[in-house]
Amino acid sequence: MNIASRTETRSSEPADAVREQRQRRVVTALNKVLPRAGILFRHEDTAPFECDALTAYRTSPMVVVLPESEAQVAAILKICHEMQVPVVARGAGTGLSGGATPHAMGVVLSLAKFNKMTIDPVSCTAVVQCGVRNLAISEAAAPYGLYYAPDPSSQIACTIGGNVAENSGGVHCLKYGLTLHNVLRVRGFMVDGEAVEFGSKALDAAGLDLLSVVIGSEGMLAVTTEVTVKLIPKPLLARCIMASFRDIESAGAAVASVIAHGIIPAGLEMMDKAMTAAVDAFVHADYDLEAAAILLCESDGTPEEVEEEIARMEAVLNAAGASRIEVSRDEAQRLKFWSGRKNAFPASGGISPDYMCMDSTIPRKRLAEMLRAIQQMEVKYNLRCVNVFHAGDGNLHPLILFDAEDAAEMRRCELFGADILETSVRLGGTVTGEHGVGVEKLNSMCVQFSPAERAQFMGVKHAFDPRELLNPGKVIPTLHRCAEYGKMHVHRGALPFPELPRF
Repeated sequence: MNIASRTETRSSEPADAVREQRQRRVVTALNKVLPRAGILFRHEDTAPFECDALTAYRTSPMVVVLPESEAQVAAILKICHEMQVPVVARGAGTGLSGGATPHAMGVVLSLAKFNKMTIDPVSCTAVVQCGVRNLAISEAAAPYGLYYAPDPSSQIACTIGGNVAENSGGVHCLKYGLTLHNVLRVRGFMVDGEAVEFGSKALDAAGLDLLSVVIGSEGMLAVTTEVTVKLIPKPLLARCIMASFRDIESAGAAVASVIAHGIIPAGLEMMDKAMTAAVDAFVHADYDLEAAAILLCESDGTPEEVEEEIARMEAVLNAAGASRIEVSRDEAQRLKFWSGRKNAFPASGGISPDYMCMDSTIPRKRLAEMLRAIQQMEVKYNLRCVNVFHAGDGNLHPLILFDAEDAAEMRRCELFGADILETSVRLGGTVTGEHGVGVEKLNSMCVQFSPAERAQFMGVKHAFDPRELLNPGKVIPTLHRCAEYGKMHVHRGALPFPELPRF
């Protein structure tokens, strides 16, 4: 052991002792409001909570709590507020930006046991607790001919509470909207345990309209426990077009042309050649493996509406240079087409030890330009990238393939991801679409938003949580962090692309 390592060991000992002492005090306080089985603090018990789906970044939580009632949630928050203990609310842990990464000196508030719901077919709504899975809502509503529209690829596992935190979308969000457009009311608790509601079961609510502020706030403003969602009638028919293109420029132009013709498909997705090869090998979706890119364009509604819209989309796609068009013959083939898109992430895991899924948004007309830029980045960083886009609204999901065990590859992957996000800003877009900022995009927030804008974000945070105890260190970068990032990547701290409007 050399001198440096001895010093390092000694300096870490007090920190460990302080953590253990704090842990004992917090556990003792929580024992007064929770049964013993609802409090986890041994490492072997808390290890499953060290990260969300952004597995490259991990932190061991000091304590994990498993409440079963709103009264327990309120009591936990009150204790943590009084003791100034950070709290990170967690659902299923399917988030891709590190939004549920624990705080080393804090409490993880796991809401997995909040899984009750009530369907009201008359008002076409459902009141669901935050731990209810996204897909479970549609399954419960199906006997009434209803369903919940937002359908993230992780819908089999992700929870409605997490969807609210991230403002999740899905492959059908182009026509039916994001979580924000499908939620009427959010019930939960402020940082000090005070009960609060945003929105209303009615069409309007008294007071300030803060529902849109809370949805997408990534657990930084309040803890969600119950959500009232809209349900819509299940379409009588849905059909999907698979359109192939010989080059990505034609595919990108086709996306813009569909929307320009006044057509709003139920879904409009793009996959590049590398991605179609990966997913077809994974689920055998019968994709055109020779195409440079394919589009999945879906129409739903009455049979007459679908027939007309499919014909219009075929005409637009042919005019845009589609080399092959196939329309689903029946429901089984439609689901087969979509099975590939829905399994893009696990398919990518089958061809690489690890992948990092990025999430940014650009103008639709610049999709091909972005794909070409990513191809150049693959050479620059010596890493592969497979691409799947919510093309209809310009939401990108490039998946960078790498090996997390290789520190050099991990670093190149991080730089690759930052390059994608910053290129999105340069093209007139934003650094996030539906996955949130979490910890993954903190540096990129420095690129897109000015110091004054970040101060406004922090002002909203302080209005809800003045002590910064709810999910601290996420979403809003500190001035110091941006200054350091500026020295490394933003040309000595100067804001890049000053000519672009800031969103």
